[in-house]
Amino acid sequence: MGARRRRTASVSAMVETEAKPIAYDGPERVYPPVIAAAHLWFRSMGLKITIDGAHHVPTSGPVVLASNHVSYLDFIFAGWGARPSKRLTRFMAKEAVFHHRISGPLMRGMKHIPVDREAGSGSFREAMRALKAGQVVGVFPEATISRSFTVKEIKSGAVRMAVATKAPLIPVAVWGTQRMWTKGRKRTLFVRGLPILVYVGEPMYPQRGEDPEAQTAELRKRMQELLDRAQRDYPAQPAGPDDRWWLPAHLGGTAPTPEEAAEMDAAGAR
Repeated sequence: MGARRRRTASVSAMVETEAKPIAYDGPERVYPPVIAAAHLWFRSMGLKITIDGAHHVPTSGPVVLASNHVSYLDFIFAGWGARPSKRLTRFMAKEAVFHHRISGPLMRGMKHIPVDREAGSGSFREAMRALKAGQVVGVFPEATISRSFTVKEIKSGAVRMAVATKAPLIPVAVWGTQRMWTKGRKRTLFVRGLPILVYVGEPMYPQRGEDPEAQTAELRKRMQELLDRAQRDYPAQPAGPDDRWWLPAHLGGTAPTPEEAAEMDAAGAR
């Protein structure tokens, strides 16, 4: 009985700790060292990172960054697009990452925002708190990695957050990250000289009274246009027929078409 009470108390304490609001005005003890380590990794691997349009990220005030999603590493590189403005991005990420013994402490220390897909209202409120505190909040509106390497249908949360806080909504496209680690492929984190493009678009300013679905469709259009440009500008080509997996089908790659990818996602959800 005593052991059961102790376990119950322990679980209650854990829930209270996880539910504690994030202190965005507190010291940044984790994020700067992680950025320094990432920069060292980039340099050691000779990654060729190109950031275009970073001037669109304001140097202060709330910002919603909405990025496409082709890799498990996208949050690192999409957030890099805000670094020239000296901003730290708080990404909304699936809750499971926060429970991992290695990534969990880092994600919490960097003040990223856990998303419980079964009860998303709590994460939405936390994102709103972050924006009202003048933070940059990073969102992947597709919710999951796009197997087709095109922009999937997106959710309206980014638009709703921008409207509620009067924050600029900035589309972002990342490309090249899928060659390191994406869904259904083995990780190859140490690819020397890999080009990675991060394109930051002009901000949108969705307003109350406007159709949120139309604004969401416009956001998706802008994200796809940025991604199309990044794919055109990408300075590398497949090494051979077996290396075309990282290109979308419409560019001659062997990635699934959007329709095939949707079927694969549906099958995985069943």
